Amino acid sequence: MPTVFRSGPYRVYFFSNEAHEPPHVHVDRDEKSAKFWLPPVRLAVNRGFGATELKALHRLVARCEAECWKKWHDYFAAP
Repeated sequence: MPTVFRSGPYRVYFFSNEAHEPPHVHVDRDEKSAKFWLPPVRLAVNRGFGATELKALHRLVARCEAECWKKWHDYFAAP
């Protein structure tokens, strides 16, 4: 699971076996998780985050969208 970045209690990452899916990142904190498609940043799945925190996570991923996109493509690029 390559980590894209950490911010406070949040880990932003993707799974190494998800190359068949469109670019996206997962954001976890404790037992909660959300999945955001890239670009544009949009929520795919929410497991446990409340509406206010989810909006903050959307802003967090949107601010770092270029970095997330680049790391996804760098990781899955053909050798």
